[in-house]
Amino acid sequence: MKAARLHSPGKITVDEIPTPIAGVSDIVIKVQAASICGTDRRIAANGHFKLQDGTPRVLGHEFAGEITEAGSEVVGYAVGDRVSVTPNVGCGRCANCLVGLNNMCPSYEAFGITMDGGFQEYVRIPGFAINRGNVFHLPGSVTYAEAALVEPLSCCYNAVSKLGVGPSTTVLIMGAGPIGACHVMLSKLYGAGKIIVSNNRQPRLDFAASVGADVLVNLTERDLATVVDEETGGRGIDVALTCVSKPEVQAQAVQLLATHGRVNFFAGLGKAQTVPLDTNRVHYQGLTLTGTTGSSNSDYAESLRLVGERRLDLSPLVSQTFTLDDIEKAMAYAGSGQGMKAMILFESN
Repeated sequence: MKAARLHSPGKITVDEIPTPIAGVSDIVIKVQAASICGTDRRIAANGHFKLQDGTPRVLGHEFAGEITEAGSEVVGYAVGDRVSVTPNVGCGRCANCLVGLNNMCPSYEAFGITMDGGFQEYVRIPGFAINRGNVFHLPGSVTYAEAALVEPLSCCYNAVSKLGVGPSTTVLIMGAGPIGACHVMLSKLYGAGKIIVSNNRQPRLDFAASVGADVLVNLTERDLATVVDEETGGRGIDVALTCVSKPEVQAQAVQLLATHGRVNFFAGLGKAQTVPLDTNRVHYQGLTLTGTTGSSNSDYAESLRLVGERRLDLSPLVSQTFTLDDIEKAMAYAGSGQGMKAMILFESN
């Protein structure tokens, strides 16, 4: 079968490798759709601390497909089932795993990092991932391409669901890429009174408007603080989500908050960087500073339910499709700032 493998930072090739075989407790999935995440691009460019040098790895942690083989001891999954997979498999024993936070497990395994991911024709899902709740049956209303996008949506759900968004809430989303768009859709679903989105690319802002943003701020043309002041009558923002990996964006988000405002530092900064923070403002205005990373299996289940019930439509996020042979073009498109998500569709589609 074909697999796009990372051999070393900056080197991905499409190789012919043996098709995986299910052990007694495993399943094998024929991948139908796999989308490209910024994390995939960072690993492809820089490697990952969990990746051993010289060990080829198939990237891709946002994927869905059909079960083609199920081991004799597998219960609840059968050949022909349409499924998707959450990437981070917790150890099942630590304090975080015991309360359902598999995404916070300090000794996690992950598809596309410690295990081969979705940029290949078939993926073996080991029994421990099945037993720990990482494989989900797809509702009939959800396409494979949409299912591949539930993973990034669930990361956004993890953030928005904890921020108290409601009809009286003004939300500021700083960044209008695919993640920003998911935050817009979720904020709209939660009934946000006003959604402001800032970005420096007008086409991405226009897309944010198409999925529910009320106020667009092109940072090359308008000052964000001035717009926030005008749109809130000088009160400030109730909820801010930073979807750009820049220290100055995080610092500005805190400055734009209203009394008792909440911020979620959604995009990490990669390497450690110092962020100037006005702690007096945090203290006297009663601000809440939060951060989330990834999503738990329960976050994913809720997100899949919302998509399955058609309360959210993820299909507009797919702006360009590619074959596996075009993995380099797909990666380049994903990092170009054009459109939204790059999606790899397999020939059977």
